[in-house]
Amino acid sequence: MNFTRWSARLPGTQRRAARGGEGSVPAARGEYGPQPEHTAEDGDPGDVPALEDFSVRDLLGRLPGLVALVYGPEHRIAYVNEAYASAFGPRPAGATVAASCPEAEELGLLPLLDQVLRSGRPRTVKSRRTADGGSYTVTCLPVDSPHLEGAGVLVHAADVTDHAEAAERLRASERRHRETAVTLQRSLLPQELEQPDDLRIAATYQPGVADAAVGGDWYDVITLGAGRTALVIGDVMGRGVRAAAVMGQLRTAVRAYARLDLPPHEVLQLLDGLAAEIDASQIATCVYAVHDPNEGRLVYASAGHLPILVRDEDGTVRQADGATGPPLGTGGWLHSSGSIALPPGSTAVLYTDGLVERRREDIDEGVEALARALAGASGTPQVICGRLLRALGVTAEHDDDVAVLVVQHPARTGADAELFHNAALELLGGVEAAPRARAFASGVLSSWRFPVELRDLGVLATSELVANSLQHGTPPMRLRLRRTDRRLIIEVTDGDDHLPRRRRAETEDEAGRGISIIATIASSWGSRRTPGGGKAVWCEFALKE
Repeated sequence: MNFTRWSARLPGTQRRAARGGEGSVPAARGEYGPQPEHTAEDGDPGDVPALEDFSVRDLLGRLPGLVALVYGPEHRIAYVNEAYASAFGPRPAGATVAASCPEAEELGLLPLLDQVLRSGRPRTVKSRRTADGGSYTVTCLPVDSPHLEGAGVLVHAADVTDHAEAAERLRASERRHRETAVTLQRSLLPQELEQPDDLRIAATYQPGVADAAVGGDWYDVITLGAGRTALVIGDVMGRGVRAAAVMGQLRTAVRAYARLDLPPHEVLQLLDGLAAEIDASQIATCVYAVHDPNEGRLVYASAGHLPILVRDEDGTVRQADGATGPPLGTGGWLHSSGSIALPPGSTAVLYTDGLVERRREDIDEGVEALARALAGASGTPQVICGRLLRALGVTAEHDDDVAVLVVQHPARTGADAELFHNAALELLGGVEAAPRARAFASGVLSSWRFPVELRDLGVLATSELVANSLQHGTPPMRLRLRRTDRRLIIEVTDGDDHLPRRRRAETEDEAGRGISIIATIASSWGSRRTPGGGKAVWCEFALKE
């Protein structure tokens, strides 16, 4: 901004006539008499007032914005307008900004003035606050005038306090909304993960910060009985309280369906119909997997979710392929189950897309990066969670929600291994299979050094389960005993898929008391259909610590 021509209007200065005349012209305020009106036909542009005909001081004084003119390397004050004086008080001409303008320090203007003088370019700072709570947006313009001692700077400050307060109220509202959503989200997630006997599990959830709301990521661990465990992770697309509420409904439904002990694909089939009823426009993905310690495998089904990764003890990482259908709520799709080995010493990772998805990057590249990070990760599940987040660049400023579930099947050795045993017997023949089963159970439980009371209860439970299977089931039949560090599990399988139920036997009934006896003496019991047809009936006894 060049003040050379305008400076003549400042007090004590003169200028030459703008239209070629000699001598001086009236200073400060213009002394023009009444001007004749002109029409477009007159066509005399010389009668139109020029910019030089207006007093700069008068113009700046009437501006609603705060204006100050400073000059020299020490930033001495040449002029402040009425708006500036009203806001901050009068400022003596010739005083330095540093000594007489505390507001300049509060607004951080001194470094800005130095930058403008050095660079000769304008600079602007937005919404700077003063000690009294006011907010100002300040623009500093370089000024070149022979009437100033060295280059100067024109400071223009706009009072944006109302806008700043409105923006702060909006931010506070967004923070409250986000805190509500985060609180809802975390309250719907498991407060404490169930820890099965055979697995070590850790999970983490980190809400994104890009928006004022969280998403619908969730995870869960559900013990199914007989040593089996369901592992769930899912993601409701969208953000905010609505996504978190839908997530909560889906998670609750998964836990209810899991209690039916259905195969993974049947659980997702039920969940698919429910998702469509909750909100057909809400897209959700999910993986439901079941671990059976007797099989050493994860049986899983996926509704549009990212693949499970498994790291073997030697560091090799495998990916669960197949058994993937469309997201929940789409309908018209028959889900199927797949399986992947989870032997002792291996680690499985279930995760949501926030961990691996990046802008301008294919999501498969993110999954490959996760696989590389998992190959080098070791330690407890909680340690592995942290290492994967760091390796994938997930920080507190990450812009998307992230949920990670790490499942470890530890390799047990030494004294620890003595607490985990399996034994099985094929039940061949007819009624003679019952005494063989009792003798087998008695011998196994004695070799596991159980106390006499527990051994007798185990033999009784074995007898009732086998008798029930012989009477109502079909071959092939099998008895399986399993002990962990916390419980004894007895399970009988047969080829009939009719599930038993507990009923009240009348006094004159000769049968129907077997399941009632099991329910009375055992800590828990249950039944499920097996994948190849048939059923399994089981019971558990908790071991005293």
